[in-house]
Amino acid sequence: MRLTPFHHLALVIPSLFLTVYLLANFPRPPTLPIIHTSLAHLPSSSPSWNVYPEDLYSGGAYANLPLGRVRYWLIGPEDGQRIVLIHGLSIPAIVWKDVAPVLASQGYRVLLYDLYGRGYSDAPEVTYDTTLHTTQLALLMQYVKWDNAFIVGLSMGGGVATAFSAQFPHLVNGKVALIASAGIIESSDISRTAKFMSTPLVQTVSALPPFQHYMRLLANTSKSSEPCETNPIQEIVRLQTAHLPHYNAAVASSLRDGPIRGLHFAFQSLARSGNQVLLIHGTSDKTVPYKYASMIQSLVPQADLVTISDGGHDLTVTHASEVNALLLHFLADEYSYKPLG
Repeated sequence: MRLTPFHHLALVIPSLFLTVYLLANFPRPPTLPIIHTSLAHLPSSSPSWNVYPEDLYSGGAYANLPLGRVRYWLIGPEDGQRIVLIHGLSIPAIVWKDVAPVLASQGYRVLLYDLYGRGYSDAPEVTYDTTLHTTQLALLMQYVKWDNAFIVGLSMGGGVATAFSAQFPHLVNGKVALIASAGIIESSDISRTAKFMSTPLVQTVSALPPFQHYMRLLANTSKSSEPCETNPIQEIVRLQTAHLPHYNAAVASSLRDGPIRGLHFAFQSLARSGNQVLLIHGTSDKTVPYKYASMIQSLVPQADLVTISDGGHDLTVTHASEVNALLLHFLADEYSYKPLG
C-alpha cells in the first residue's frame, strides 16, 4: 500500500506528542522580584540627606507593601478633608515642597509619597506599568486607612491620577486635579534620546557596576565644579541617577510602559465618573506640550482648564502661588463647574 502524506503525518504526530510528553516540565516556580534600595540606604555623608531630607515634611513613615517599602508623609489636621498628591516621572515628593504645606495650613489632610523607584521608596525589579502605580496608591490608602480622597497629580502623576480614578473610583472623593498632565503623549513628542535611553539594551548596560561607578564619579565631579547655588529639584534627579541602582531603569520603564501614553480610555472613564476635574497647564511646557491640555479637555468635557501663560512644566515649583490658589479654589466645597457649551 502506498503511503500518502496523511499517513506520514499520522505516524509522525504520535511520536511528536510522546517526545513532548517526556520532555514536558514546569518552569521554575515563581519568586519574589528583586527589591532595590532607596535614598534611605545611602551613607550619612551623601548630599541627598541635605537636598531632600527624609523628614522634609512632618508625619513621615514607611509602609511595608508587597513590592517594597514606600515612604509617605501625612501633614495637616487629622480631621481635615483628605488630599493625595502624586508626583511625576523623575522628581519625588520634594516637587510639592511649596504646595503641600500651604494646603495643610488651610486645613486639609495631605498624603504625599514617593513612587516606587524614586526618592525614599524601594525599587522593585518589575515593569513600571500603569497598574503598578495605581495599585501602589490603592494599597497605601488602605495602609493609612483612608476610604477616599481628592486626587491631585502632576505630570506623569496626572496619568496615575486619571488611571487610578478609572480603576478605583470608590477611592476618589469627587475631585481630580491634573497639573501639566501626561497620559496621552504621542510617541512623536518624546525625544529620540529619551526613547534610546529607555530601551532595554541601554538599561541593561547602565545597570552594570562599572557604568554605575562611572556615573557616580561623573556626578561627584560635576558637583565639585558647580560654583552656583544648588537647585534642589535638579540636584535630586542627578543624585538619584548616580546613586540609586534601579532609578534609571524605573524611569525608563515608566516612560516606555507606564502612564505616559495610551490612557485615552481612562480619561473617557473620568468623563463619565461625575467627578469635578481641574486642568492646569502652562503654554511653554516643553515636556508635555500645551496642546495636550486641550486634547484632555476634549476627552473630559466637564473639566475646567486654567492656562498659565508662559508657564513651563514644573509649575508647582515655578508658579507655586498660582497653583496653590487654583487648587484651594477648586477643592473648596462651593466650587462649581463653568456652564458647558
